Amino acid sequence: MVALGGGHGLYASLSALRTLDIDITAVVTVADDGGSSGRIRRELGVLPPGDLRMALAALASSTLGPGGGGPSWRDVLQHRLGGTGALAGHPIGNLLLTGLMELHADPVTALADVARVVGADGRVLPMAATPLDLIAEVASVDPDDPVRHRQIRGQSAIAATAGRVTSIRLVPADPAACPEAVAAIEDADAVLLGPGSWFTSVIPHLLVPGLAKALNRTSGRRVVILNLEQQAGETEGFSPEQHLGALREACPELAMDVVVADVDAVLDEAALRRYADELGAQLLLAPIAAPGATARHDPGKLSQVIAEAIGLPAADARPDAEHVDTGLRPGMEQGVR
Repeated sequence: MVALGGGHGLYASLSALRTLDIDITAVVTVADDGGSSGRIRRELGVLPPGDLRMALAALASSTLGPGGGGPSWRDVLQHRLGGTGALAGHPIGNLLLTGLMELHADPVTALADVARVVGADGRVLPMAATPLDLIAEVASVDPDDPVRHRQIRGQSAIAATAGRVTSIRLVPADPAACPEAVAAIEDADAVLLGPGSWFTSVIPHLLVPGLAKALNRTSGRRVVILNLEQQAGETEGFSPEQHLGALREACPELAMDVVVADVDAVLDEAALRRYADELGAQLLLAPIAAPGATARHDPGKLSQVIAEAIGLPAADARPDAEHVDTGLRPGMEQGVR
């Protein structure tokens, strides 16, 4: 199975997928420009490592070595250095991945090296081999604002916007897709799109021509997982069906097979079903939110629904699957990468 996305949304889906008896490939956005990733990208010119690191952490082995005990590889990759100096705030995983990207001409090789070191249960690929930028068209939500529409550049600025994103585009406009990512999608038995920051982590994959074409060419089952709630700035005021509409606007030729939504997040099932029909998809409603945390997916529930969506028998869930702590807590849907 191939999962497309970035940030905490992809982390959640990978945490769910690793409990199933399947081969996993993550295809990760490379447009982040904030926090540690932004600093590394500006200073060293490599791919922003934050989203890639989070995908590796979601798939990493639970222990550093035989015998268990102590921190897990997940903890090591995610640990941020303290202090007040130049390294303060950098996750160890970002520095490890950056060093290997400097040693290797190909970031795919660097990612494979880290995956091997941390015992990742799957592989992680970038959606493109060069850093990308995002430019959003943002409509003001202030009726007294004399400037009704603005262009905002940069993932971190878009995520913090007080307006409402109406569209997104990549710079460059037609980047070359990572060849390994294209091959993975075309060969997949199932492809998962979402959840995550809709305009900055999910839709960008549809704006890379090679990935969009591969998604429409694949014979695998294509599944989109909708977010549990609106996201301030990016999708504030969006209904679940408007999320699907944004996908269709970004990629008019997009076709999907299954749309997964949390049953408690859907207010107008008939409207959502119509939008799903336009994508050629069936609608699958289920309770997938974590108990007491409406903004966070429950890995166990999500894995069961994904298994149903791709036609995987429940018996194929790994009998020895460990409990996966996503590492996310309420209010951590975005975070600093």
